[in-house]
Amino acid sequence: MLVVSAAAGGAAARVLGAPVAAGVAVGALAGGVAALLEVLAASLPIERLFWGVAGGLTGLGAGLVLGLVAALLMERGHAAVVGLAAALGAYVGAAVALGRLADLSAISGRLFPVAGRLRGLDKILDTSAIIDGRLADVCGAGFLDGTLVVPGFVLRELRRIADSPDVLKRNRGKRGFEVLGRLQRMPGLRVEIAEVDFAGVAEVDEKLLELARTRGGKVVTNDYNLNKLAELSGVAVLNVNELANAVKPMVIPGEAMTVQVLREGKEPGQGVAYLDDGTMVVIEQGKRSIGQALEVVVTSVLQTPAGRMIFTRTRDDAPSAAAARERGDA
Repeated sequence: MLVVSAAAGGAAARVLGAPVAAGVAVGALAGGVAALLEVLAASLPIERLFWGVAGGLTGLGAGLVLGLVAALLMERGHAAVVGLAAALGAYVGAAVALGRLADLSAISGRLFPVAGRLRGLDKILDTSAIIDGRLADVCGAGFLDGTLVVPGFVLRELRRIADSPDVLKRNRGKRGFEVLGRLQRMPGLRVEIAEVDFAGVAEVDEKLLELARTRGGKVVTNDYNLNKLAELSGVAVLNVNELANAVKPMVIPGEAMTVQVLREGKEPGQGVAYLDDGTMVVIEQGKRSIGQALEVVVTSVLQTPAGRMIFTRTRDDAPSAAAARERGDA
């Protein structure tokens, strides 16, 4: 492409009587721009590309009209005024169309039904979700469809973690590569390594959001800050922690369970235990049973952004507590 463009530019320069070197440079530049536009067009969703072009052409027409009107009112510089108005009109038209893409979704669905069905199926993986490892279990159970997209900049960040002099970070990075290998070996699951980057965007989180907007996909993470940033940016998020909290077994007040008291709680006399899924169980007057298995009764359940906490009393204290509540209701 570059060679052909440069040769065409040189030939055009000879015909016009201009310096051949300048023609070759302009031709090569035009070829580079065309190649860049080809790459961008291939990575953009069809509806985004269509509305960008449609908005740009509409703005171009409006800019030409306004430029011609303005040129009639001026004594000189007509070509410059018309050209500037056309360029600004095309830019504003494309920007407005892409900015209101959500409002055009109904029309896009009718124009591009296949793209509409596929939109949102791409799952763009964050470094934290890969290292966490639970995503592989979710995919293995068949709860995720579409393509798992691993951006090149995420792989590079994972490699930096794996090469860290800190032993803990190094082990986390190696675990991330093991999880990716496991995902790639799963039958029926498509994992795509996307070698994309965004000029002028330094932060990995911002690049993830930009890639999600470009591909119309969802970011998969367990990073709380990235989750909130994506919500503010209007990007769909699949949070692994929220999924884990949603599928934990439900418990209700009055339900009995047996737990192993592991340590002292924050309040005087409290003991703390944990269920198999990591849910914290706070036991009133459980301090005296640290290191022992204890039968408890659930009194209340508290859902927090960090997870769920279950408050309980020992089996012997539960009847008196229930009687006290009944007297209070009476």
